[in-house]
Amino acid sequence: MTLYLCGFMGCGKSTVGKLLAEKSGLKFTDLDDYIEEKEQMSIPEIFAQKGEGYFREREAAAVKELSAENSVVACGGGTIINDNSARIARENGTVFFLDIPFETCYSRIKDDTHRPLVVNNTKEQLHGIFSQRHDIYLKNSTLSVNADNTPEAVCDEIMNAVKNI
Repeated sequence: MTLYLCGFMGCGKSTVGKLLAEKSGLKFTDLDDYIEEKEQMSIPEIFAQKGEGYFREREAAAVKELSAENSVVACGGGTIINDNSARIARENGTVFFLDIPFETCYSRIKDDTHRPLVVNNTKEQLHGIFSQRHDIYLKNSTLSVNADNTPEAVCDEIMNAVKNI
């Protein structure tokens, strides 16, 4: 069983993912960290040197590779907006959309220089990206979870949902 967590930057994918892995006994993998390790480059370096297209190809490949493991995967904010990556994740696991208000996400990411989208966009532009992606996350996920709660409560909601799948 592979559980993919998707949502906008700052929605809690890594925090909830680590807790979910701990409670379920599954391995935890942060997809961006996994790609950085394989590529021996940071995400901003990959974007700058090889472009977003290359990064998205590596991301889809990583989603497929990780589907072979029983794990919790915290996807990058753009992973599940890629129809190919989303299809691979849905075919090989369960995709949970951590739905949370933009203002909460923004308060968590606004000073993060490791995120190319944050560095290269204003708050208003990020809100536009958030709004565009919201419906895509809903469309490409298996289940949506209200993530505007404590990590423990979000984790419990996911674990309850997994029991009913």
